[in-house]
Amino acid sequence: MSADQTAAAPESWGAPRSKTITWYDPRVTTEAGAAMSGLDHLRAMADGELPPPPIAAVFGMTFLSAEKGDVVFACTPDESAYNPIGLIHGGLVCTLLDTVAGCAVQSTLPAGTGFTSIEIKVNYLRPVHAGMRLRAHGRLTKPGRRVAFAEGDIRDADDKILATASSACLILGD
Repeated sequence: MSADQTAAAPESWGAPRSKTITWYDPRVTTEAGAAMSGLDHLRAMADGELPPPPIAAVFGMTFLSAEKGDVVFACTPDESAYNPIGLIHGGLVCTLLDTVAGCAVQSTLPAGTGFTSIEIKVNYLRPVHAGMRLRAHGRLTKPGRRVAFAEGDIRDADDKILATASSACLILGD
């Protein structure tokens, strides 16, 4: 919202709120990762040896674990991700699922090999609210030379499944 829009906002909207996002140069992580296996690259970010990608800062994602074919992230969204009906936007949920599914694939790749998502199907099962601690788990379901498949789920603090996804990733490399 611009300064003019803020000044013109009706009093009934309440005071404006803001959020500051800080990240590090993504080239540091990208360039280091090119010489590492996918699992070593993920672990270097999880261990704080490399900075996380900027998207992690945008949504407040943190690594909990990274093993071959299996990754877990956490995220506690705030109200800045609310949609017009007062729930966390499905785009944040989808991004978190895409991240853990893709990282599950990445964790199996050799150095110099990348991936990109080519398809994701998400099932939204329960509403997500600001302040909920989300645990996202991604696991490889079928490796491949050209396309790999993974799935993921997001659970709340009571271990209730909030959303699931199935994903396909194109393997990039020689």
